Amino acid sequence: MILDGREASSIAQAAAELGRGGLVAFPTETVYGLGADASSDTAVEKIFVAKGRPSNHPLIVHVADAADVLHFAASVPAFAQKLMDAFWPGPLTLILPRKAGVAQASAGGQDSIGLRCPLHPVAQALLRACREVPGRPVMGLAGPSANKFGRVSPTTAAHVQAEFEGSLMVLDGGACEVGIESTIVDCTRGAPVLLRPGLIERGQIEAVCGNPLLLQSEATGAAPRASGTLEAHYAPNAKLRLMDAAALQTALNLLGPDATHIAIYSRAILMTPAAGVIRRRMPDDAAATAQQLFAVLREFDASGVRLIWVETPPATPAWEGVLDRLQRASAA
Repeated sequence: MILDGREASSIAQAAAELGRGGLVAFPTETVYGLGADASSDTAVEKIFVAKGRPSNHPLIVHVADAADVLHFAASVPAFAQKLMDAFWPGPLTLILPRKAGVAQASAGGQDSIGLRCPLHPVAQALLRACREVPGRPVMGLAGPSANKFGRVSPTTAAHVQAEFEGSLMVLDGGACEVGIESTIVDCTRGAPVLLRPGLIERGQIEAVCGNPLLLQSEATGAAPRASGTLEAHYAPNAKLRLMDAAALQTALNLLGPDATHIAIYSRAILMTPAAGVIRRRMPDDAAATAQQLFAVLREFDASGVRLIWVETPPATPAWEGVLDRLQRASAA
């Protein structure tokens, strides 16, 4: 069931469902999330079952504002507070020490928890309505992407409905503006550590918090498990392969008219003698590519292709989030 997220009655209906321990898919600026009361282990278990996701793979908890953080976090380092002040609401998730006895299932059983304050107005309206649910306020929503585990994330309500065959309540907030998941920064080891790149770049983070942003290879101590950091993730049904423009053209030349059941997503203009090859041009801008990436992969899958060939994005900070998603999609 799809509800209009702009309507107050839809927000109230969704908040009531979440207060009863149900699931509701909701839009964020990144992707659509599959929401449940983050403090209810029973409700969160429904997310793991619906997605087919391992219960030890933690979820990101969405909060209405920074004031709700200490409901879930035992402490907030000074550099993490600076990041919240600068980038929330927005596409940044912070891993913080978890308050004992709270949201254990959402955290995948770890002593840390991922928290994010989404920018999308429908997500904001829903989170604020959840805090007002009579009898049992919902202080935050566990909200992984609203798709089956490991598959392409949804960026429209129609994607969610197709993924779960209409079995979920979905708040429609239009197409997601960012299009790839949030940047994740681990704040549990004394210095900020990048666990997943996204729209917010390394340089922006370093400029705000005044600390070098470490990569996992540079950090000490074990990294907490975090959403979307498995080697294989975000995968379409078709096999995805990353190639540079020259390799793409060579492969097309070798196949010639036998190039069938192939879709290509590239910035370069390629020549192909096969009329049946599906082609979509990748934007030259990283943010524009991120916004459409998952929708394009879903479109290719819907066309029935068996192979998706993607031109490798530039190795620059702006493209890091897109490249990360494509590398994980190609590893599946």
